[in-house]
Amino acid sequence: MDRRICLLRGVNVGGVKVIMTALQAVALEAGFNAPRTLLASGNLVVDSDAAPAEVEARLEAAIEGHFGRRIEVMVRTPDEWRALMTSNPFAAEAASDGGGSKLLVMVMKAGIAAGAVEALRGFASGEERVEPVSLPGGDALFLWHPHGMGTSRMAEKAAPRLIGVGTGRNWNTVVKLAAMVGV
Repeated sequence: MDRRICLLRGVNVGGVKVIMTALQAVALEAGFNAPRTLLASGNLVVDSDAAPAEVEARLEAAIEGHFGRRIEVMVRTPDEWRALMTSNPFAAEAASDGGGSKLLVMVMKAGIAAGAVEALRGFASGEERVEPVSLPGGDALFLWHPHGMGTSRMAEKAAPRLIGVGTGRNWNTVVKLAAMVGV
């Protein structure tokens, strides 16, 4: 049986509370094996041979049924996650001291909105950069914030109405999820 990385959008921020043990129970009820979470930000790994789109649909329905609200889920296979990691245009920066917390990877559900990259570049300050990457499992945006994300206008503007539906994880979390699926 293969593994699936499942990323929930907007969990445990902005008033959307999802307890990770409850998420694991929901995944079991939806028919997925060995659900395990990472941190409290909507990172779930399950064992399943189902296609990512099917895992997304089943999890979204189960989450809505349990929590009473729709939460978008982005799912990637281990091979897709490996491709995401090897396509990192800021690999050297991420490997630098503290760089893993300064690189945000936006995993997109249905592509990057037209004009999003140019708009984000317009919000960039100093040495901040953004690069889009097209991948077999779905597009991603890599946002480099050398002075951190907390005060970055570019990070603040990376919202669905501008870029499309996606969810961000810092590079440290990307690496930890890779380890969870043996990448």
